[in-house]
Amino acid sequence: MGHYCDDETDVPSTPRDVELRLPDMSLTLTTDRGVFGYGAIDAGSKLLLLKAAPPPQTGDLLDLGCGVGTIALPMARRAPDATVWAVDVNARARDLCAANAEKNALNNVRVVAPDDVPDSVVLACIWSNPPIRVGKPALHAMLRRWLNRLAEDGDATLVVHKHLGGDSLQKWLTEAGFPTKRVASSSGYRILHCRR
Repeated sequence: MGHYCDDETDVPSTPRDVELRLPDMSLTLTTDRGVFGYGAIDAGSKLLLLKAAPPPQTGDLLDLGCGVGTIALPMARRAPDATVWAVDVNARARDLCAANAEKNALNNVRVVAPDDVPDSVVLACIWSNPPIRVGKPALHAMLRRWLNRLAEDGDATLVVHKHLGGDSLQKWLTEAGFPTKRVASSSGYRILHCRR
């Protein structure tokens, strides 16, 4: 059985459209089995979209673990002159994110596997609902990898559920050299903001 953290999924495809409604936009996203957030808009991702500060209007932005584009596409809509890198290990997720960007006429989204972001890219901002279920060592290595690519004045906004380690992640990030504060909480979710 495939998992959304796998490169490939062997789960049969059963696409389903969902509506992402935000105060400043509405987007139709196609989801599928074997991809995070199948058949619904994830509550944590939506909270991030409601609570995050506006993204930088230019430069390179990142949605780490983009799934079908729930975070990447609103980021791209809010920053049309920026390039949004939508990164995911899951090939089905990448295909869906690219199709959803095209369907919603968002030409500033670049959907790639993690190793396909050019080394020259320096990130102005990261928004992410990170894949907590990969385990702490893998999660910490992933976050360190991408947070170290932030510009000197860059920042990251993450959403993590309290029961999946949101509070301990905040502590780890600060100890790892990325000062982190909680900017919002709702229904057990923590919105964490960190800087280089």
